[in-house]
Amino acid sequence: MDVVDLWVKSWTSDDLPGARKLLAPDVETEWNFDAPVDDEELLQVLHRIAAFADHVTLVARTDAVDGAALIYDLAAPFGTARLVEFLGVDNQKINEIRHVYDVTAIDRYFPDLYTN
Repeated sequence: MDVVDLWVKSWTSDDLPGARKLLAPDVETEWNFDAPVDDEELLQVLHRIAAFADHVTLVARTDAVDGAALIYDLAAPFGTARLVEFLGVDNQKINEIRHVYDVTAIDRYFPDLYTN
């Protein structure tokens, strides 16, 4: 199983220690929420998604030489939002994570997801 498979399995099953082990010490993080992000904040948001969602489903994956692009459906009790994740991988560690959320659906179905 490669690092991308392990990443998906870890965070979607709410295994934050497992997910954290896959990150490079200097991992770069970015998202389209109106809030700053670092790796710890990103992991906390993924924890809240995994804990609140009825299902997190990986619906598409495209691999590249140095990472992958993944699309998830995040099914909440009242509707589904989508997350697109871009991972950079080097030396079997994730060195870049870029998240693009369907912000309108996230605000509706996962209220206060990224509010501290």
